[in-house]
Amino acid sequence: MPRAEGVTAQGTAWSRYGQGIPVVLVHGVGMAREVWTPQVNSLATSFDVLVYDMWGHGQSALPAGPLALGHYAAQLVDLLDQLDIARAHVVGHSMGALVALEFALDHPGRCSGVVAMNAVFSRTEVQRALVRKRAQELQQHGTQANLDDTMKRWFGDPVAPDCVLAERLSRQLLEQVNPQGYACAYQVFATADAQHASRLHGLRPPVLFFTGELDPNSTPAMSQAMAELAPNAEVNVLKGQRHMMNLTAPQQVGRVLHDALTQFKEQVP
Repeated sequence: MPRAEGVTAQGTAWSRYGQGIPVVLVHGVGMAREVWTPQVNSLATSFDVLVYDMWGHGQSALPAGPLALGHYAAQLVDLLDQLDIARAHVVGHSMGALVALEFALDHPGRCSGVVAMNAVFSRTEVQRALVRKRAQELQQHGTQANLDDTMKRWFGDPVAPDCVLAERLSRQLLEQVNPQGYACAYQVFATADAQHASRLHGLRPPVLFFTGELDPNSTPAMSQAMAELAPNAEVNVLKGQRHMMNLTAPQQVGRVLHDALTQFKEQVP
């Protein structure tokens, strides 16, 4: 059970667990804060863990008008302000990794460290065309448009027996997500992959780029390319894992996150 939870005046739903240095977990497109349950359980023994729903996901509102990546980072800033959290580590998955990096670049004094999990970066023209096609399908046909293809990308085909429950939860969250919120976030996700290319050299907080060996869209090569640009970066590639490795390899992911966050903690002045 969370030690505290609520909804901000702006409409962000959040939950908080544990005690210690604050750590914020930011989910990806189509997901919700409960996707982080395994990591909450492992990290809350050492950290003050905050999870929330992105705009138009879970129980969070969807603001009017078009949204850009900066709006999702501003949501995080507002949440920290509401909870009187001056500084935090931020762990983001998929689009959440883009949000975490945007936050760290725009507000370095409030970010102690970043873990960018399964992050996308500078897609090839073929990759960019495919993801934009999926974004258009979502706009036109709703969340069911490419649900099966998404599950195949995330979990493989057929789904391994030990990934069935993870696939089931991910499918359920995608089926329940606000269609407009999902489509809006996916449009940002589809077009923001190169947004940080010229800025990563100025990233002040330490960062771990962390992805799965078999992730076809957030590839190890992307994580390596980002790490080569950032001044204080490391790379970790989880062998045999795909996009939803926080669900399919929760213990391994938990250990990596705990070690990285502990290392970040030691660097906080």
